[in-house]
Amino acid sequence: MELKLPPAIVFLFFGLTMYILASFLPFGFFDFFGRILLVKILIAFGVLIAFAALFQFYIAKTIIDPTKPNNASKLVVNGVFKFSRNPMYLAMLVALLAFGVFLGNAFNTLVAAAFVGYMNRFQIIPEERVLLDKFGRSFKEYCTLTRRWF
Repeated sequence: MELKLPPAIVFLFFGLTMYILASFLPFGFFDFFGRILLVKILIAFGVLIAFAALFQFYIAKTIIDPTKPNNASKLVVNGVFKFSRNPMYLAMLVALLAFGVFLGNAFNTLVAAAFVGYMNRFQIIPEERVLLDKFGRSFKEYCTLTRRWF
């Protein structure tokens, strides 16, 4: 399987990249009225998504370890999973966007986009292959009804 790094490590790497970029890039800074309020709203939204997803995994009594999707005992398709096949990764993306707005460097949006690209290629696609093998038609139908991110 292609899953090499836990998503939390990938998230921290991209967050650190944002911090370094904002600290050492002499241009790209932005500020606007309500910027900190937007950061707080994004963080609250990301935390809400993450906790809802974790709670649904807990209720379904299935694993949350994204590096071992073959150990999943159930396909969770309700709640936040009706809107996103990957709400925990979406929560990470929202947190990165909040961090980028907090740092106030416009180029951090490119880092967030790179996070999406990396997660699609190295985490989500391999994960979806395993889930398709494991859950077959149910997972395929779920994929046609629900978007990957939002």
